[in-house]
Amino acid sequence: MILNKENLKNISGEKVVKPTAEMLELPEKVIQFGTGVLLRGLPDYFIDKANHQGIFNGRIVVVKTTSKAGVDDFADQDNLYTLCVKGIEDGVTVEENMINSSISRVLSATSEWAEILKTAQQPEMKVVISNTTEVGIVKSEDKITDNPPQSYPGKLLAFLHERYKAFNGSAESGMVIVPTELISDNADKLKEIVLDLAVQNKLGWDFENWLRTANYFCKTLVDRIVPGRLPATAQKSIEDELGYSDGLMIMAEPFRLWAIESASEKVKEVLSFANADKGVFIVPSIEKFKELKLRLLNGTHTISCGLAILAGFHTVKEAMANEEFSNHVLKLMKEEIAPVVENEDITKDEAIAFAKSVIDRFSNPSLEHQWHAITLNYTQKLQMRNMPLIRKYYALKNEVPQLTALGVAAYIVFMNTTKDGDNYISHVNGKDFPAQDEFAEVLHNYWKNPETVVDNTLGDRRLWDKNLNNYPGFNAAVKSYVESLQNKGARETLSNLHSERTN
Repeated sequence: MILNKENLKNISGEKVVKPTAEMLELPEKVIQFGTGVLLRGLPDYFIDKANHQGIFNGRIVVVKTTSKAGVDDFADQDNLYTLCVKGIEDGVTVEENMINSSISRVLSATSEWAEILKTAQQPEMKVVISNTTEVGIVKSEDKITDNPPQSYPGKLLAFLHERYKAFNGSAESGMVIVPTELISDNADKLKEIVLDLAVQNKLGWDFENWLRTANYFCKTLVDRIVPGRLPATAQKSIEDELGYSDGLMIMAEPFRLWAIESASEKVKEVLSFANADKGVFIVPSIEKFKELKLRLLNGTHTISCGLAILAGFHTVKEAMANEEFSNHVLKLMKEEIAPVVENEDITKDEAIAFAKSVIDRFSNPSLEHQWHAITLNYTQKLQMRNMPLIRKYYALKNEVPQLTALGVAAYIVFMNTTKDGDNYISHVNGKDFPAQDEFAEVLHNYWKNPETVVDNTLGDRRLWDKNLNNYPGFNAAVKSYVESLQNKGARETLSNLHSERTN
């Protein structure tokens, strides 16, 4: 039995949350550019949850921007799909299944552009959501008369111009536009490109003014791991349990965050789905969410990946299942990162709460996150995510952040490579790992003299912008840990470090 509207009545609601008949008839209020799993696992999840609570009461027209392939998959299931939430939240294992009915139609931009433009004429349409990948928000020379315009900004401009004409440029007809592309200042960049395109297309000052004043371009930050399709055996097991087959079934972790930047009461009114879940924030500034994610999630990943590989762990969940390593990561966040992240916008409690959520996410048994994947552009990530924390820690406490120093030592040891053609290979515990880093050659050359490798690495301003040897005690700590990692191994080094800190 396939998942579709007709078969909903034959599906038991004991093990899966089902939509009501009323939810399947709700009006279209959102146009969404993109069919990707992040959109289906985050914004569409929030909208569906709000519809269950009778809050938003609207559905989504999805625009497939690439090709028609895949549109029929949605049509075959009446645009219904199952979202399986698996993982750990607040230290408790979570397993939930829900049939999402937030999508009303999926239209192909290549073959149904005229129909897409017609949706701009619907009075209930209020929201634009997009995730067209990081390269989607780019400048172009699009003409809105193209069928369709090639770029996402071009498509959006054509949609907004159609709406402007349909409602005679009324202020009430403006849209709330919330891009979720993972680039900094996503909405500002999108707005700038759309306005430039409006000028290029000679759409007139009145329309340009409407674009600026009647529409709300809101910067956003999204955070949820949505791996997408389940492994075949896991999907079959869930389908057997639920009693139907679903070609669109996807999985997501419990953690979810959608921070939307706006101080407008109109935006809050239109995006009423934000009231349905604790993971949505509409705030005057999203900077604190960016800082928490960058330092406590991304920064912790980066400073821990080399040490985890040296300790013999291949996946994040494997490392977090080890009590000693898990405790190390938690102490790193609580003692060395959270204190320096705290500021006038981020309270200590917020930083600690976010740190605990990171532990839950790292420990998710349903995710196979490889530590080696995190070492991609290792040096650049350390420079951006962790070096500012070292400076702030010294400013705050004027002492060595020992757990961070161990992470830097692990980076140096991991970057002890051999050259194979144009590639640099790290050899750890009998296994080979490519060192995919623009500075791999620099570290490779520094390791030609092990006596000076730490001095040279910490002092290289190309790597860090600052001479890390100037921080009191940092060089000595890193040297000590490099020696220990090489002679005693990562696990004994880790054990000795925390034993000393306890005594």
